[in-house]
Amino acid sequence: MTEEQITLAAAGGSGFSAWFADYDTEGFYDELIDPDGQPRAGAELLVGKIRSLGRNDLLHRQQAAERLLFRMGITFNVYGASEGTEKIFPFDLVPRIINATEWQRLNRGLKQRIRALNFFIDDVYHEQRIVQDGVVPREILASAKSYREVCRGLNPPRGIWCHITGTDLVRDRDGQIYVLEDNLRVPSGVSYVLQNRMAMKRSFPQIFQASRVLPVVDYPSHLLATLEHLAPEAVAQPTVVLMTPGVYNSAYYEHSFLAQQMGVELVEGRDLVVRDGYVCMRTTAGFERVDVIYRRIDDDFIDPQTFRADSVLGVPGLIDVYRQGRVALANAPGTGVADDKVIYAYVEKMIRYYLDEDAIIPNVPTYVCFDESQRRYVLEHLDELVVKAANEAGGYGMLIGPHSTREEREEFAGRIQQNPRNYIAQPTLSLSRVPTVVGDRLEGRHVDFRPYILYGREIYVLPGGLTRVALRQGSLVVNSSQGGGSKDTWVIATEEESRDVPSQ
Repeated sequence: MTEEQITLAAAGGSGFSAWFADYDTEGFYDELIDPDGQPRAGAELLVGKIRSLGRNDLLHRQQAAERLLFRMGITFNVYGASEGTEKIFPFDLVPRIINATEWQRLNRGLKQRIRALNFFIDDVYHEQRIVQDGVVPREILASAKSYREVCRGLNPPRGIWCHITGTDLVRDRDGQIYVLEDNLRVPSGVSYVLQNRMAMKRSFPQIFQASRVLPVVDYPSHLLATLEHLAPEAVAQPTVVLMTPGVYNSAYYEHSFLAQQMGVELVEGRDLVVRDGYVCMRTTAGFERVDVIYRRIDDDFIDPQTFRADSVLGVPGLIDVYRQGRVALANAPGTGVADDKVIYAYVEKMIRYYLDEDAIIPNVPTYVCFDESQRRYVLEHLDELVVKAANEAGGYGMLIGPHSTREEREEFAGRIQQNPRNYIAQPTLSLSRVPTVVGDRLEGRHVDFRPYILYGREIYVLPGGLTRVALRQGSLVVNSSQGGGSKDTWVIATEEESRDVPSQ
């Protein structure tokens, strides 16, 4: 143990424990504290440090972190009664910690899942073997709103469709981690991961090195390398751009932040044009050829000649250039088919079908309302289940049965019967919790976890991710649009990895 670790450990054992003195896990799985009230593996130094702090000290650090994030411009609009007000994306100072052994398993499981999903997307836009073999019902694929018939026969560069993925994970009361959903279209939130880490390093500057926390700061360089790998082979120094819908998009901060961090141009559709069979960017020096587009615009809006004709956000003719292999798009158009929550129910079967392996990280047990017997069970147990619409996000289009009224359940029963293909149902999980600053004390709040996976020359999983927290007491909804916030996520290095962890 280093001198710094000994000092921090001594602080934790000093007997002054204002901040964990009355903390109660209340029977939930807690990411930092075990059922006996002791720190979990990897959390010892952090818990010891927090225990050594007076109440005002931790609160001052929380407020300083909030001021820093506000100055960095990490805000979102509040609608309704206080329309037009800007607030910081809510942030809590107490991080989630993932020990080295658990991270190694998650790392393998996420890579496995992305490989299978990439095989699936390529298959359904070509031979559709998985449908012909009856693994995924033909009706499910044919009725998927995010399936793009125009993408049949597309061959993306290097055979990769899903270059940037945010996979949402949750842990149940018994400690089992499940995949809650996949996000392969334009997953957001990684900018909060990077900025949260900056705030945390200022709040607890000594803890990171002592705890062997793996860094996340190099994500932009990994992202740029992933994008450059997609460029046409004849291009030695590819020009990469990040394409945004514009300043009014809710994730515009992230778009501008990532472009700046990668050192690439941030462009809108009006900045690009198809000329002589290539995509070019308007510059003060004339037109410049673009080789790779990291597009943060949904399929429907990227090319009015191919998708929605009324789109003013896209580039006319872009998909034709893409088909000819003269520009790369990340993620590839059509990847949203794997975001469909009904198709999600078949991912474990995809893994067995394409990889001949069992899923390392299982799905949440899921009932598909398209199936008559499963639908009957769902309708009879609405008060116990969480019901989700196939293509909704942000916590919308969802019924949390145990917290619902009779009228709400009757309304959802009608929706399910009217359009059974559009709904799945899952058991109500007792999501794990993390200690969270509430007033002048720590209380457990439910969390999920979104790690980010890049698929370029090889698959890279960012050692960390966005831990989203439901700040309202008892709430299971972590989305910022419904009262959620975020926490930093610390992945602890193995002894071997720790020798290569740079000073933070």
